[in-house]
Amino acid sequence: MTTEKTANQRGAARLAAVQALYQMDLAGTALADVLAEYEVYRLGKEIDGDVYLKADPAWFRAIVSGVVKEQKSLDPKISDAISEGWTLSRLDSTLRAILRAGVFEIVKKPDVPTAVIVTEYVEIATAFFEGDEGKLVNAVLDRIARRERAEKKA
Repeated sequence: MTTEKTANQRGAARLAAVQALYQMDLAGTALADVLAEYEVYRLGKEIDGDVYLKADPAWFRAIVSGVVKEQKSLDPKISDAISEGWTLSRLDSTLRAILRAGVFEIVKKPDVPTAVIVTEYVEIATAFFEGDEGKLVNAVLDRIARRERAEKKA
């Protein structure tokens, strides 16, 4: 498998993870149910004429499970990094899912370059939103990465 192929499958896994986290947030779907649904019926499958990209199922599972497991430690990091006057609960559910997934990778996947994580999640944000949400994702993830990854190097 080529590196490009792996990267594309990780990108697709990130997008699917954001969608799954959004679904869990809105519908209250249980972790095991959402993982099974995506892995069996969505990743790389066609649904109602839409073809889901082939995604790295292990990466997808790691992000979704990791965000659920680490949410209590991720959310304060995000809250500290967003603009004053804003709270995490005020953000759109999709934006929260994007930020949680991105911060999870920054904190728990030190082998993945920060630029890759930030770029991928900014692209996801701009796919879902037409406003400044991509800039917000970029700023928040960059701020958290500087803090988190600088601490680990020190």
